[in-house]
Amino acid sequence: MIRMISRSAFYLLAGALAACTTAVSDIQTVQTTRLATQSAAVNGSGKDFALVTRRIEPVAEQVCRESGRAANCDFKIVIDRDPDAPSNAYQSLENSGRPVITFTQRFITEARNDHELALVMGHEAAHHIMNHIPRQQASATGASVLAGMGVILLGGDQALVDLATDIGGTVGARGFSKQHELEADNLGARIAKAAGYDPLIGVELFTRIPDPGDAFLGTHPANGDRRAVVANALR
Repeated sequence: MIRMISRSAFYLLAGALAACTTAVSDIQTVQTTRLATQSAAVNGSGKDFALVTRRIEPVAEQVCRESGRAANCDFKIVIDRDPDAPSNAYQSLENSGRPVITFTQRFITEARNDHELALVMGHEAAHHIMNHIPRQQASATGASVLAGMGVILLGGDQALVDLATDIGGTVGARGFSKQHELEADNLGARIAKAAGYDPLIGVELFTRIPDPGDAFLGTHPANGDRRAVVANALR
């Protein structure tokens, strides 16, 4: 998930790219050139965050450039080493517009293998490639304005207008969050595969984290939906 400003929480990472049109042929091209450089860590149960970063970053950047959607495709992948930070991975933007993917140390520790790290890294990169932050902000702003106007037309006072705009913004932002998570899982799976990882192993993380279900106005789809999206992305 991406919060309206910057984040997507690990424990509720969500879903797929039902309508993604991002440069599949280019992903496949990168895949053929990178499979030959797989290391033992990719095939085993070990974890090597630096290796995953080296393999995922160039694939994500090429897909980003080929998609033509994002103005800046120079990904910056960092670790938040705060020992008190909860398990989390999220995408944000620097003031310059450079995309940043942040993993907390606890997230890296709790991941079981490189495949999980790769799937999540691809997922976060996909959020930027598909312009989810500005799209979610635009949705929230539009819904907020419409809600406020509706209350004004009904003769509501300023307090009701303020309440309506707040609620409208929340509904607008969350209205697309599940869809965005599923889109990001779909494209993220294909990025991970192109870098030589197995998303079907990575997606096992969705059997361990709490299932958010499909609650009204929730920010994430059900874990089962996410697993299905990843599987479909690889067909």
